[in-house]
Amino acid sequence: MTQHFPSSTTESPSEQHREESPDSVPVAVLTLSDTRGPDDDRSGAMIREFLTWRGHSVVAYEILPDDPDTMRDLLTRWIANPAISAIITNGGTGISSRDSTHDVVAGLLDKTLDGFGELFRMISWQEIGAAAMLSRAIAGSVGATAIFALPGSSNAVRLAMEKLIGPELSHVVYELKKHRSYTHTD
Repeated sequence: MTQHFPSSTTESPSEQHREESPDSVPVAVLTLSDTRGPDDDRSGAMIREFLTWRGHSVVAYEILPDDPDTMRDLLTRWIANPAISAIITNGGTGISSRDSTHDVVAGLLDKTLDGFGELFRMISWQEIGAAAMLSRAIAGSVGATAIFALPGSSNAVRLAMEKLIGPELSHVVYELKKHRSYTHTD
């Protein structure tokens, strides 16, 4: 008996999912910093510009100090907002005593995308060497909302947006919403 395998021109499930994914994702951006303001938040500006360039919409933007309770309150409100499909934070993912983003985000997540942090650190290692291990970048989901927590460094933000989040954001949101009754429409 001869087995028939799909030809190499057959689309993979991930390619099919990307085609079915939304063209535009509504995203909230949060910068966590004790020193940055709207005029000098380079990383937050870079995230917003990159999202807009990829066709996504930035529906909320805030700068907060590195305070776990304030951060948790805002993230909880954004997660509950059906007009927000993804949240991207920057800052507070290191190991200093003020860095609490990883801990707050990890405490909110229903599911963790372990591969995001692993890939981020692997790609970072190629650029900055062993210092990449100091990053506690994390991603996952709470219900149908994707959350990505990035370091505050502009180089780290560029890397994450270009190599990881940019190529997969729509696909991640598609996967989170495909079996739910709520779907965002533009």
